[in-house]
Parts: sequence; structure tokens; C-alpha cells
Amino acid sequence: MDLRQSARYPFVSDASQFVREEKVTLEELLTHSAFASARLLGKKRVLDAIEKTEIDDNPLNTRDEQLQEILSYALARMLVSSVGDGFLIRRYALAEAKTFYERAQLESVEALMELAGQLGVQADAIEGALRLHFAEFLRLTTGIRSKEWKLVNTEVKHGMVALTRTRFARVLEQALHDRIEGELPLEVSNDILKALKNDIQELKHLAEEMKDRYKAESFGEVDVESFPPCIRRLIGMAQAGENISHPGRFALTSFLFSIGLSREEILTIFAASPDFDESKTKYQIDHITGEISGTTYTPPECSTMKSYGICFNPDPLCQIDWVKHPLIYYRARVRRKRSQQPSPAKLNEAKGTETAPERAP
Repeated sequence: MDLRQSARYPFVSDASQFVREEKVTLEELLTHSAFASARLLGKKRVLDAIEKTEIDDNPLNTRDEQLQEILSYALARMLVSSVGDGFLIRRYALAEAKTFYERAQLESVEALMELAGQLGVQADAIEGALRLHFAEFLRLTTGIRSKEWKLVNTEVKHGMVALTRTRFARVLEQALHDRIEGELPLEVSNDILKALKNDIQELKHLAEEMKDRYKAESFGEVDVESFPPCIRRLIGMAQAGENISHPGRFALTSFLFSIGLSREEILTIFAASPDFDESKTKYQIDHITGEISGTTYTPPECSTMKSYGICFNPDPLCQIDWVKHPLIYYRARVRRKRSQQPSPAKLNEAKGTETAPERAP
């Protein structure tokens, strides 16, 4: 792979080899004026990830520009690792992977095969047709939620799945995403933390600001404490930026709408996901809540939640025979809490007792 291609795909081994040949030390990368551009570009990679989950293209016409680009990738990984925030790691991995996909889908079959090898993806190309063994296909597509990526919806011949260049690039995108997310955070030394201190603080603040922007802390009149464990877990996953399965999204959306949350409030809850797509998520919510489908769905029963693998940490109330549905659980908890609260008359009586003046002796 030539130097310009290595700069476009800086995770490849040729990029690391080039840096070794240039004898660039860690200290020089962190402090030397010759690599100030790499430091700025590295920080910008992370800022791009936070703000738009995609990395901007930079000029790669000269050898120096190519070197700075490769080093910016290494620097960005140091910054993300130094911040050490799970949300930022997921968002950065997604940004690098999405950028890779936009570039890779335009590559030749030969280039895609080389990139696949760099990512440890076992594939072959017969007369220009890219193929994966079905086991490799399953391994690499478990994180892709779209129905068309399910194996049952894919043609398999002699154990092999044929893919177009665009779909093959999408598989490689997932492989890169999983690699980056699995590798980070890296161990960072005190020298790195000291040299990048100001940038680390700034990025940490921006990541927290973005999480706060998307965090749904208020549910209006809804009693969050009465949510069943499965719904609390799904909300926690959404607010932590973790990907939720399609059945989990369906259950969470239908439950929250059933107890009174608006479509806009539900959209806000999903917005912390690192792969959040507002238009797609809004369409899904509108479909589940009957805005465009004409049918307002309710969440699945507890038995169905179990079969989908989204029944988490059932508590004693979940074990009662008649509690067969998340909404039954919620309403039972709400009634129980209300029955344990003193009536308004008793509250007024208690208040009067506390504030009544003492009788004169």
C-alpha cells in the first residue's frame, strides 16, 4: 500500500512501518514543533468525532502531509484513551469507522481485499466477486441491526456469501469499529497526560457536555422509580450510549409512550447512542407509536422479553404470577407507592400538630 493510501487508512501496518522508518519518537510527537500540525489534526479528529461522528478529509499531496495525517491518528487515540470516557470511545470508534466506509466503498476490489487482510477479515474474490464464508459473515454482522443483513435474508452458496463492493465495505467498517472500540483505552504514561493536559480537559468537558445534552433526567409526571428492571436497564443503556437491540428499542419505546411520554421525549433518550440517526430513530418511534402506522403498539409480555434476551435482573415483584407484563409491573408499583403515602388530610393534621403553638401553663 502506497504512502497516500496508508494516510487515508492509518490503521494499516504500512502506516506504522512508515513512522518507524521516519524514527519519530513519542517525545517528539508530543512536544516538537515539527509535529505541531499532527497534534492539531489529532485533536481535530476527536472533535470531529464528538461533534459529527465523521472525520474530515485533509490534503494528502505531500510526504509531510501524509506523515502528519498518520501521526494524527496515533495522537487521537492517545487523547481518547487519556479522557477514558466510554461514551467518547464509542463515538470515536464510530467516527473512524464511518469515515473509513465513505472512502473504502469507492476502492477497487483489489484494494478492498488488501484492507480486509489488514483488518483480519478472511475473504476471497472470484472473478471480481467479493465473498465471505457464512461464519465470517455472521461474526462481522452481529452489530448491524438492519433486517437485510440477517443471514436468513442473504443468499448463501456453498457456504459463501457474495457481497457487492458497497456491502463488503460496510462489513469492513464494522470490523474496524470493533477493533478500535476493543483496543481503547490504551495505557497512557504520565508524560502523555502531562503533555496533553489542556487538550484532555477540553475534550473531557465537551464529551460531558454532549452527554448532558442528550441525557433525559426528567420524565415529567412519570414515576421512574416504579419502572420494571428491564426498562430501567434499557434506559441506562440508552443514556450510556450503548447500542440496544431492535427488540429492546421496540420495548422501551412502546413502554414509555404507553405511560405518557411524548415522541420528542423518547427521541431524546435515544439521542445519546453513538450511532444516533435522528431521522431514522424518529421514523421508528413514529411507527411504533402509531403516528404513521395507524397502530399504537404496547410492549411485549414478560415471557416475550425473556425470549428476546431483554429481561434483566427480575426482582421479587417480577416473580409474582399475575405480573406478566412490564405495564402491569409499573402500575402495581405506582399503586403500592400511593397506598403507602399518607392522605392529604393526615398530612394537614400532621402539619397542624407540628406548627400549633404550645398552650400557656
